[in-house]
Amino acid sequence: MDDRIPMTQTGYNKIRAELEHLETVVLSEVTQRVAQAREEGDLSENAEYHGARETQGMVMAKIQFLRDKLSRAYVIDPARVPRDVVALGATITLRDLATGEEETFTLVGAGEEDLDTNRILITSPFSKGFIGKKKGDIVEVTVPRGTQRYEILDLRYEDLDGADAVGPQAS
Repeated sequence: MDDRIPMTQTGYNKIRAELEHLETVVLSEVTQRVAQAREEGDLSENAEYHGARETQGMVMAKIQFLRDKLSRAYVIDPARVPRDVVALGATITLRDLATGEEETFTLVGAGEEDLDTNRILITSPFSKGFIGKKKGDIVEVTVPRGTQRYEILDLRYEDLDGADAVGPQAS
């Protein structure tokens, strides 16, 4: 199984910045809190100390998680992705064939996901069903409540300058 994590340079930079902030600012602050609480004496009944140690453990776990993610990252330039098939950076409008409901999603790499704005990871099981498909295709996707069928109504990409690009990429 491929454990590489696709992402854009923007996503990579965002994760890298979060890691640097955790390592240089947050971890330093938490370590100081642990040291101050330790100075208060009896550690067995020192809730401040135990709370600070727990926070320190969570910060260290997050740091390890981000380091792992960056070590498995491979950066994809969205400008080099074919524009006529669903791939990283695609914004797709779908119609659920059972309900007729329409939704629009943008498939993004790690570090750029945001469910509130319908930016979903390209590695999610839902997204994987659409990879390589074209506008007009009927796609079956397995979701927790079973298999659902969707029609791809629209497929577009946004260029780096923010203008929509539709169709095959110009060489």
